[in-house]
Amino acid sequence: MPQQFDASTITNLRDLGGIALVGNSAVRPGLLLRSAGLDRLDPVADPAVAALGIHTVVDLRSENERRERPDRLPEGARLIVADVFAGPGATHPGGGEAVPGKLEDVLGSPAAAEEHLGGGKAEKVMSDVYHSFVTSESACQAFGTLLTTLAEPDCGPLLFHCTAGKDRTGWAATVVLLLLGADEATAEREYLAVEPAVRAAFKPVIDRFTAAGGDPAIVDAILGVRPGYLAVALEEMHRTYGGVTGYVRDGLGIPDAAVDRIRARCIA
Repeated sequence: MPQQFDASTITNLRDLGGIALVGNSAVRPGLLLRSAGLDRLDPVADPAVAALGIHTVVDLRSENERRERPDRLPEGARLIVADVFAGPGATHPGGGEAVPGKLEDVLGSPAAAEEHLGGGKAEKVMSDVYHSFVTSESACQAFGTLLTTLAEPDCGPLLFHCTAGKDRTGWAATVVLLLLGADEATAEREYLAVEPAVRAAFKPVIDRFTAAGGDPAIVDAILGVRPGYLAVALEEMHRTYGGVTGYVRDGLGIPDAAVDRIRARCIA
């Protein structure tokens, strides 16, 4: 089973190690970690994080997110930027950045949220975001960068993250797990497992939004970790590429030799 860390300055920190794969194997512990943003990381307050020996951090966030809340890296770690929303793709209906990257702004005004996201629009926006994970050039480049980095000989323990650690990070975790040999039900369980941590992290934002008269259904749609969202990306991956192998090779541009190196390192 994956390990959820009780870290006080990193939300949603999880080690994918221990997740079951086909053939009585599992993900090797201590090598693949996921989380929300690292802008509050304090190695002194979280000595357990320092003990992980994280060597590489892959940041899936946008330029604005990185500028507003830059990562605080573990000592000795290198940073790789892999911006999922760098180019054309799913955006907020009113323009600007995609919803997962601007959660607090989106929920800052109940009236604006209702205008842009009410009446089922939020679910449509989130579904479009997940569709873009597979179809947009910037997303393919970003997730390809993650896998290329993971295949490097000196990668070391790698942590990948976005802002909340649920959408971009959730799809990245799904792709990695499927590539290593997890079935889709197992990958979905890991995807869904982060919702309590996400809800806890954004509770102040949620409370302010609903106290100001915001529609709870909009919050549920934007902050929810829903199997239906993941299904959108999986269905597009199967429709376009026939499965994870074709998606990684043809969509993300990862050669078979790199996939072999990832599997050799990450499968226990």
